[in-house]
Amino acid sequence: MTTRSPACTPAPQPPGRAVRRTLPNISTAARATLAVLWCWAGWAKIQDPTASLQAVRAYRILPETLVAPVGYGIPALELALAGLLLAGLRIRLAAVLSALLLSGFLAGIVQARARGLSIDCGCFGGGGEVDSAQTHYLREVLRDAGLLILSAWLTRWPASRFSLDAALR
Repeated sequence: MTTRSPACTPAPQPPGRAVRRTLPNISTAARATLAVLWCWAGWAKIQDPTASLQAVRAYRILPETLVAPVGYGIPALELALAGLLLAGLRIRLAAVLSALLLSGFLAGIVQARARGLSIDCGCFGGGGEVDSAQTHYLREVLRDAGLLILSAWLTRWPASRFSLDAALR
């Protein structure tokens, strides 16, 4: 049995050319997906601010004095995130904020289910109390968990194609 000396051990190689070319493509797709999602969600809520307030209120987490600031603030934040991601500006920051927002939404959905509330999440407009047969908690949790993975991806690998971040470097 022969042993290799440390001098004979090959040095780790940097990622191959194919990997270096693929990561920005995946990041671009993740960025576009999140941008479309945040734009859709924010725009839907801005179209009907009363329903947005109703959705926030239905979770029964916040005191009434915070319902309006949160109900009006979330759509503005979602549209701002969509703009940053679409432009590819401050991608890592937008991804972190996206992850934080999605984590808050996940916590809200899980606590609503755990407390036995029957609500529509209000993620894409509407929202509020519904019949228990109309709840879709599992689907909402899986969707938000998948989007959280995309946000985590962009936090780790923000470099993507067609971004202002790349143009400004």
